[in-house]
Amino acid sequence: MPRAAAPAKTPIVRPPRAASSKVAKPSSSDATEKNKPLVEDIRLLGRILGDVIREQEGRPAFDLIERVRQLSVAYRIKKDASAGRVLDRLLKNLSADQTVSVIRAFSYFSHLANIAEDRHHVRRRMYHEAAGTHQEGSLAHCFEKLARADHRAADIAGTLAKAYISPVLTAHPTEVQRKSILDAERAIAELISQRDELRTDSERRINEALLTARVTQLWQTRMLRYAKLTVADEIENALSYYHATFLRQIPRMYAEVEEALPGHEVAPFFRMGNWIGGDRDGNPNVSAETLRLALSRQSETALRHYLTEVHTLGAELSISQMLAPVSAEMIALADSSPDKSPHREDEPYRRALTGIYARLAATLHELTGTEALRHAVAPQDPYRAPEDFLADLRVIERSLRSHHAGALIGPRLAPLMRAVQVFGFHLATVDLRQSSDQHEAVIGELLRVARIEPDYSALDETARRELLLRLLNEARSLRVRGVDYSEWAQRELAIFEAAVEGRRRYGKLAIRHYIISHTEDVSDLLEVLLLQKECGLMRGLLSEEAHADLIVSPLFETIGDLRNAGTIMQQFYALPGIAALVARGGGEQDVMLGYSDSNKDGGFFTSNWELYRAEIALVEMFAPLEAEHGIQLRLFHGRGGTVGRGGGPSYQAILAQPPGTVGGQIRLTEQGEVINSKYANPEIGRRNLETLVAATLEATLLHPTKAAPKAFLEAAEQLSQGSMAAYRALVYETPGFTDYFFSATPIREIAELNIGSRPASRKASRAIEDLRAIPWGFSWGQCRVALPGWCGFGSAVEQFLGEDKKQRAARLELLQRMHRQWPFFRTLLSNLDMVLAKSDLRIASRYVELVEDKRLGKRIFAAIRAEWDLTCQALATITGDGQPLQSNPSLARSIEHRFPYLDPLNHLQVELMRRYRKRREGDPANERLQRGIHISINGVAAGLRNTG
Repeated sequence: MPRAAAPAKTPIVRPPRAASSKVAKPSSSDATEKNKPLVEDIRLLGRILGDVIREQEGRPAFDLIERVRQLSVAYRIKKDASAGRVLDRLLKNLSADQTVSVIRAFSYFSHLANIAEDRHHVRRRMYHEAAGTHQEGSLAHCFEKLARADHRAADIAGTLAKAYISPVLTAHPTEVQRKSILDAERAIAELISQRDELRTDSERRINEALLTARVTQLWQTRMLRYAKLTVADEIENALSYYHATFLRQIPRMYAEVEEALPGHEVAPFFRMGNWIGGDRDGNPNVSAETLRLALSRQSETALRHYLTEVHTLGAELSISQMLAPVSAEMIALADSSPDKSPHREDEPYRRALTGIYARLAATLHELTGTEALRHAVAPQDPYRAPEDFLADLRVIERSLRSHHAGALIGPRLAPLMRAVQVFGFHLATVDLRQSSDQHEAVIGELLRVARIEPDYSALDETARRELLLRLLNEARSLRVRGVDYSEWAQRELAIFEAAVEGRRRYGKLAIRHYIISHTEDVSDLLEVLLLQKECGLMRGLLSEEAHADLIVSPLFETIGDLRNAGTIMQQFYALPGIAALVARGGGEQDVMLGYSDSNKDGGFFTSNWELYRAEIALVEMFAPLEAEHGIQLRLFHGRGGTVGRGGGPSYQAILAQPPGTVGGQIRLTEQGEVINSKYANPEIGRRNLETLVAATLEATLLHPTKAAPKAFLEAAEQLSQGSMAAYRALVYETPGFTDYFFSATPIREIAELNIGSRPASRKASRAIEDLRAIPWGFSWGQCRVALPGWCGFGSAVEQFLGEDKKQRAARLELLQRMHRQWPFFRTLLSNLDMVLAKSDLRIASRYVELVEDKRLGKRIFAAIRAEWDLTCQALATITGDGQPLQSNPSLARSIEHRFPYLDPLNHLQVELMRRYRKRREGDPANERLQRGIHISINGVAAGLRNTG
């Protein structure tokens, strides 16, 4: 238990209820018994799915699917090679209709298994909490650790007052789920969660009947989209997670923080971010109109939530003025309401809430043009800002406390007030993003038409900086009246103008960050400042109290960009007026680090190492700026779902950050099907939100990472050089590798799939350099190679160890010590372990059959296998683990349960791709084959969970 506080000091953090200082550890009971409820849920859902298939498709279809299941289980779990051969022959000889039927069955099973696993995670957490233990990464465990380290409530509240933690939802080409499917799965998840509370056979029969109805709905709901996903669709998909999780679970998370810090105000440190509708890098479908749509729909989502809560609160606060002495300000608020019903004459809270509802309804109409569902009275004057709405709610809160009705605050009023603080009228901050070369093109056109500079792109960096600084210090606009600028320039400028309008309409937090993709020099930042000035987002000159509304956030993506990050930011802040400009704007400087492109550029290890080095360089560079100007560095981690794109457990990733890089400030992207995995289930969603807060607090206050010893850094540098050389030798320098990639992975079929509004490639070419990092990683995940998550590491370790026995032993001991003592290296190897466990070169070898040049296919796959074997061997040697995932039993359990049902999907995917690629364009059978391939992509993505 935490030590008692000294009388003269502020109390230490309040221990959570049923607390223990122990971290939850695996039960000593048999693992089979512990996982029994999970197995039962999977069997139940599998049986119901089987019953639905038998009813819908007939007995022969069911028998075929069951035969495939039995063979796959025998091959995967029982290691029966003969079962594998029989399975292979069976799958190859299926008709197209049979193939699609089998693929649908196993794809839906993957989805249902995910639901059962999520429920089991919640169940195990509840079990540990009931036993008096708290799992690592939970807020309860975090506060226990802080208390043991003698951190007091006032210190923690002070840290949170300056903190900024923000997950940012993004859309990209691997979100394979339709919203209709997501909604049905949420209903199934709710029914499964109810089963733990059912006590009678009758209740269980009713529950199972409802489950059967929802599984039937799934089976008869089209899994794929017929039309390409639009930006509007992506906006709606993202908003569904607010309804399901964020609007209610974030206030609950805040309540847990408040309970741990009694007597201290908890500032709104946690914010949601969003790229959808504002991220136009490589996406021609994003425009000023999609930005307006995103802002409007987000506002409508927040306001309708408030309206629902206010309406329900009105029903709950039926307090009579004749029985409770409400406050004078409460009477005034009630009297200002247009509700004059004699039935509520003595019920001031209800009258006040009727008036509040009417004002919210007017706000909804003014901001979004839509109408509230209920109108007890006519809409009144709209609220001008969320602070005004919050002020009315605080009147109710104070009054309830004044007559001993504080118990009525917690259930609904307190979460509503916290929601207003967090979500305002804007719901989430929409980031704007565009590539630096597009800004350059717009600036060039403006300067050419204004006869200031005929060829801006031809200027060197020094000349560009001088020109841009001069223009930033001039009062005149660059645009010339009456001139018809190019459609592209007008579209780009319209985004900035829509941002001005959006901030005025929805509040300053509606749009706060401007991300510059491919930042390669200081002029890339100055160009965006000049575009802000041109459109009214920057006022005043650099030398005269200038103020920029948007934080100019460079995105360093490639290995070269990461190496230059510190230098570029140092040169930017050395320019006259820049530091003062940023300080006047709030002193916030976001720097985004790209995990995806750096990985595609240099491989898994080098990407992580260069990110680590860039973070250290940035922290060192910003230290004097913070001391002199109060400018706070906030790192924005562009993480994806796969390990190759920065994926992996967020808690460990944040704690493994270099010392001094968190400081209570962090933003990170949440992408694709990872959003569904993390946030579709409300309980799982709150757990993941807690993890971000817990890790940020621990990284900031407990300083879990120290400066790494010189020997560790030197070893990592050597490993990085060897890893990048091996990775690039395979991917970029091996003749025929590009042809192999486009043949032995489903990249071509993924490009045809209606799963994102953004094209899969930046240019119309087959060059890997031009391919987006997301479909690059997604394709390797589908064929179970997962190459971006491990390639190069094995060769790097082998080269580092060398041939000399004495040197080899010493260097191996060094790597083992790095694994034990250096969180960065330990987390990196843990993620490597995960990705190797999810890869399967037996399955991957089937995809080699798709390469027409058989000699090429065998040669490239042999090189991949050799590097994979080296990496597996290197990992086992360093960690000492004889089996994969020894330190991650929950993932090992997941793989054991789901992979026998995943293997047939890969086998059938290969077979359908073979047939599809052989047929001529226009063949009527192609559509059916393509549909089967796309369903298999959906199923494999669901089964692997973090492939995007």
